[in-house]
Amino acid sequence: MVKPSRRGPMVERLVDSYLVSERRACRVLRVPRATYRYRSCLDPRTELRMRIREIAQARVRYGYRKIRVLLNREGWDVGKYLVYRLYMEEGLTLKRMRPAGRRKACRTREDRIKPTAPNEAWSMDFVMDQLQDGTQFRALTIVDVHTREAVAIEVGQSLKGDDVVRTLNRLKLDRGVPKVVFRDNGSEFTSQAMDLWAYRNSAKIDFSRPGKPTDNAFVESFNRTLRSECLNTHWFLDLKEAKQLTPACLIYSTRTGAADAPPSNAAAFEPDATLI
Repeated sequence: MVKPSRRGPMVERLVDSYLVSERRACRVLRVPRATYRYRSCLDPRTELRMRIREIAQARVRYGYRKIRVLLNREGWDVGKYLVYRLYMEEGLTLKRMRPAGRRKACRTREDRIKPTAPNEAWSMDFVMDQLQDGTQFRALTIVDVHTREAVAIEVGQSLKGDDVVRTLNRLKLDRGVPKVVFRDNGSEFTSQAMDLWAYRNSAKIDFSRPGKPTDNAFVESFNRTLRSECLNTHWFLDLKEAKQLTPACLIYSTRTGAADAPPSNAAAFEPDATLI
């Protein structure tokens, strides 16, 4: 069934095409004339619609509930029912099924912030490996985009959004808070705990596009180095040993290798006696 608001253009088409009266067109389509003549008096809320669409395009995995939280933080006095109605009218419903056929980018990516000093931009991601008995564990890697330095490597069996926030709060005491944090669309990074941390610390979140790991290339390059030089060369007996040996590669460079590294970073590429 077509909604009453959608039948108005159908009535106008019958009137224009077949030169019939409005009364007869409404009778054929079973549309009350009062419904056809009704004009909504509600505020279209154009600015709010534009802001909801901007947030949905910037954070592709955010539904109307999280968008409402961001709107309230910006000063919009809106409820969940209003945001849901505008969210649905704009056609911004999240798709749970992957589209068939080839994917096409809906828009080009904006220029990313280029840091000019340390601790201005960090990039983070997860690496997975397993222990000797087959138990899987994860390692959270955080890299400084400007200095190519591994800020932290947090190892755990099940790391969630709260664990990421705990690591960032620990780094905050020594290095401060970065202006921008680059990360993918994993559930740990899109959690409410991470969003609340970024809001309280005035840090901007820059999510990578789905299917584009090159948007987070710095930490991806470090993860490759960490896997080839540490994870693939060691057979961890337990999680405690993994926590001790994994944070060995703390400084790296994507432009130079270990032999060409500057003297200040040469110690990071020398083999540690505990790793042999």
